[in-house]
Amino acid sequence: MARLACQALEAKKAMDIKIIDIHEISVLADYFIISTAKNPNQVQAMVDHVEETLGRAGYEIKHVEGSRNSNWILMDFGDVIIHIFDEENRLFYDLERIWRDGVQVNVQAFMDEK
Repeated sequence: MARLACQALEAKKAMDIKIIDIHEISVLADYFIISTAKNPNQVQAMVDHVEETLGRAGYEIKHVEGSRNSNWILMDFGDVIIHIFDEENRLFYDLERIWRDGVQVNVQAFMDEK
């Protein structure tokens, strides 16, 4: 599921995709995926594409936090939580620092795994 989500984000030109493995430090999820969009239209395109891609694969979205005009949208798929930010809010909220006890996953190596 996380691999598919990253592929969907990359397809919509997401910037600076980070994956944090939090399964040993939180019961919230196994992975956080954090990405950045350049503008509100790209944020929404990324949200729509992730939801469509994972939905086609049989993954049901549990909850979405944020609206069409939001600068940060959280998509909860259970084991994977996806955060899509605009640039300013990504810097402000700095989830990578907050969840620094999690394990940063090498995105390219993760994407190349079979």
